[in-house]
Amino acid sequence: MTIAGSDSSGGAGIQADLKTFLANGVYGMSAITALTAQNTCGVRSVLNSTAQFLGDQLDAIFEDIVPDAVKIGMVSSATLIEVIAAKLTRYGAKNIVVDPVMIATSGARLIDEDAVQSLEEKLFPLATIITPNVPELEVIVREKISSPREMELGAQKIFDRYKIAVLAKGGHGQSDANDYLFDGAGKWFHARRIDTSNTHGTGCTLSSAIAANLAKGRDLNSAVGRAKSYLTGALSTDLNLGNGSGPLDHGFNLRGCDFTD
Repeated sequence: MTIAGSDSSGGAGIQADLKTFLANGVYGMSAITALTAQNTCGVRSVLNSTAQFLGDQLDAIFEDIVPDAVKIGMVSSATLIEVIAAKLTRYGAKNIVVDPVMIATSGARLIDEDAVQSLEEKLFPLATIITPNVPELEVIVREKISSPREMELGAQKIFDRYKIAVLAKGGHGQSDANDYLFDGAGKWFHARRIDTSNTHGTGCTLSSAIAANLAKGRDLNSAVGRAKSYLTGALSTDLNLGNGSGPLDHGFNLRGCDFTD
């Protein structure tokens, strides 16, 4: 299941998550935290779900088809974060992947100031793994991150504070796409940097692919490795749509059938 915002252009958020779930061989469900009016050029407006409606969505899912993993993406208000935390605790949710979405690829801020503290206090303790990129890592550790060693130290600080695994994602303004996983032991996942500006939804896609692989029973190292391979493939085809930062090719490894009468 994904708990995130809806992207009207289909490249990120709920839409990217569900495409990623399908491509990685699992059945996807969703609880929508917000509607966004956006495209490849930027976010125009955001309309949050009410706390009651978000809670109803979560109840409807857990009372019928219990998810094997939960990915949490954009949640812009502290009130909604509290609803999510309460429901996940009530239902004993497992394999929780938190992508601490704070800033869109376009640069638009997607979370209220007070929600950052709530995210750290309410959701991080429930998580199996969190997946911050470098700008998000800086917000969480409240330090500048400008080197691989500082990525390692930042991830370790979060692990020490919350006792959760951390995947510190590279790629933002760097010459590579290497990510660092710390879950008590550290491991670098190396990947070549794809020369493309079409990166809308990369964070959503990676965290959803990790959740999909955890749902299939893979361990954390395997889930992260397979998710990174999938992300590299989705970037490599350079699906060039829109006038800004275009979406990934989530179905690069799927080919539709030609149905005849």
